[in-house]
Amino acid sequence: MKYRKKLVVVEADQWFKNGDHPLDGSEGEGVVVRYFRHPQVNGASLHPKCGMKFHIHGWIDTLESGHCVCPGDWIITEVKGEYYPCKPDIFKATYEPA
Repeated sequence: MKYRKKLVVVEADQWFKNGDHPLDGSEGEGVVVRYFRHPQVNGASLHPKCGMKFHIHGWIDTLESGHCVCPGDWIITEVKGEYYPCKPDIFKATYEPA
């Protein structure tokens, strides 16, 4: 059986650096996208998917624990108010302006 996604309008903002999300302050720790921290990941090491240093990445707490946010990712506000990062190519293929 095949299914199609229901038409849902989402709020989305493209993120490039800490403070970019409209709900985050321009200084200090963000409310939506926080600074990336992981005890086993050196901030100077490179992210395996985007090749940029981890210290310029962000972190979003999600219902599944959390996700790393790469510069250029879209931050989507889902139906129940939760936030998720989305890669630019997936966003372009999935969403269009409402």
